[in-house]
Amino acid sequence: MEPTMEPQAPPEYDLDTPRPWQKLAEALNSPLELFQNILLLRGYDFSSNIYFFTSPEPAIVDAGNDYTAFMELARLGYQPAEVRKIVLTHGHHDHAMGFVELLRSYPQQASSFHLFMHEAGPREYREFAQKLGCPVTLLKNGDTVELGGCTWEVVHVPGHTVDSICLYDAVSKTAFTGDTVLPHAMAEPDPPAGGRLDYYLLSVRQLLQHDVENILPGHGVPVAGLGRKVIEQTYESLMLKTIGVEKTTSWMNGAMQLAQRGMLPEALFCCERELAVHAEHSQALQLKIVCMNDMGRFQEALVALEQMSGLPAEDGRELFSHIATGYAMMGLGQYEQSIGHFDQALQLQPKAKEPQMYKGMALYLAGRQEEALDIEVFKAEFVGRFKEELSKRSAKA
Repeated sequence: MEPTMEPQAPPEYDLDTPRPWQKLAEALNSPLELFQNILLLRGYDFSSNIYFFTSPEPAIVDAGNDYTAFMELARLGYQPAEVRKIVLTHGHHDHAMGFVELLRSYPQQASSFHLFMHEAGPREYREFAQKLGCPVTLLKNGDTVELGGCTWEVVHVPGHTVDSICLYDAVSKTAFTGDTVLPHAMAEPDPPAGGRLDYYLLSVRQLLQHDVENILPGHGVPVAGLGRKVIEQTYESLMLKTIGVEKTTSWMNGAMQLAQRGMLPEALFCCERELAVHAEHSQALQLKIVCMNDMGRFQEALVALEQMSGLPAEDGRELFSHIATGYAMMGLGQYEQSIGHFDQALQLQPKAKEPQMYKGMALYLAGRQEEALDIEVFKAEFVGRFKEELSKRSAKA
């Protein structure tokens, strides 16, 4: 499985030369009105990118770790003391210490600043802010923050750190991603800060549920138009690390390992990647159908089964097709129609337990309980579960 990203060394800067703030619209060559009102200061080794909203009220996403940043901002005619909101994507020093510097530089204006951070973020930040009279809002998943005239959804993405968040604007399809999603690189989980690889993978999966076109990362160059691809690249790389395989491992091998771990969305993702390269890969298509059925995506499974019908015949494929079709139809509530597919599967293998069990379930759900209990495999399972339930109820009593 070859990831499409490789770690990229941060750019080198001459520390004696002020680094220029840049209009985000110019940096991205984008006509989006939102980007006209955001200035970007690219970060380096010890400081993150800093994003400065110029209107309708001055605000910052990630304050970096460079005391010269706000001096240069003042030279452009923007007064740091006029900043009203500061949002931290997480508590790492390279993203947050600029906020501490602002409060130290303008203690008289501390009550005018407003710090936004996740509720799991470093306690010392909020205590420092509150001691100086700076209001603090602790964020959680689903909250919103008004910045630049837009309403940004807070997406909690633990993994890199426990307090990592992204900010998502559905109108412009833009996301501030902190260190969770970076172009050309992937951040490592930071265990002392609550980082965990499994949480990281699930968080990026959650981020893929959003329609993201533009990525404003904590490091590196922002990305316009290809945001989803950047998120997918991070997702792929995290899957590689999760299953602990070499880059040469095929998508299909990765899918099988993930399915065995019960990670069905990730297994499905790998199947899709395999089929994008080898459209007639029967094993990948079958695993895709199994994943869809097990995830309750029955209608999509039926569409995939139609694709399978056009492939050359293989041993076992007809049996699989009847069982999977019956299962999907049963999931859609088409119990009577599903029975016919289980019958066809049993014509191919009369002693196969799986179609017998599913046929019994379909009959039972269709109201044909007596016929269902005539199937010994289903009856044994049904009676066994009934006894188990009675045992549980007796134990509670």
